[in-house]
Amino acid sequence: MPSSSQTSPWRTEQEANEEAETNPELYQHLANLISSLPTSQGMSHQQIYRHYQGWHSSMVPMVGAMVAEACFTARPSDIIIATLPKSGTTWIKLLLYATVHREEHPVDADDHPFHSVSPHGCIKFFEYQLYTRNKIPDLGKLPDPRLLATHLPFVSLPRSIAASGCKIVYVCCDPKDHLISQWDFANKFRVMNQLEARGLVGGCRRAVLQRLVAVRAVLGPRARVPLGAPPAGALLQ
Repeated sequence: MPSSSQTSPWRTEQEANEEAETNPELYQHLANLISSLPTSQGMSHQQIYRHYQGWHSSMVPMVGAMVAEACFTARPSDIIIATLPKSGTTWIKLLLYATVHREEHPVDADDHPFHSVSPHGCIKFFEYQLYTRNKIPDLGKLPDPRLLATHLPFVSLPRSIAASGCKIVYVCCDPKDHLISQWDFANKFRVMNQLEARGLVGGCRRAVLQRLVAVRAVLGPRARVPLGAPPAGALLQ
């Protein structure tokens, strides 16, 4: 039986970088456009921009999202995981990959890809892993069904996704659970960047409550999100 490195749909990072086309002009144009958008301070150390469709993100994933919109062509067989950050994305990636590839990768196989590659390495994000560093990856080489992921709201997904009729897997998370998970994750980034972690007191507590209100604005009624409701408080870090 071939090794997991041979059966993984993704090539190594070095091989992918060598094969991918680049378009620095497009990336720079979009970065310049984003730099003119309204800004605020994010939960972590990063500056956050407000997309014209209502969601918030730091610079790199917002550029990646807009490059994906311009360059990605969906297939009817694609399966796209669309989640808010810190809402169970890793688990749903693991479950989806293991289910779709259960015949070639039995869960008890010694060479299962999960022994050497994380779920994020098996199902990659558009805006964080694929459309970054000036790259325009050739995703047409991937076998069907292509498994891809994003934290983008429905209204900002590449239009070819809706037009293709491909499947979208959405994870609905309790807003309070999601908020605490994202707050804890942001604090880890603050510590990594030698900044003090924020506690849930005083001004920070007010900020958390404001964040909870924003999340509820997105999720209530929660079914509106995958249907394309305005994501007024959706936040990507």
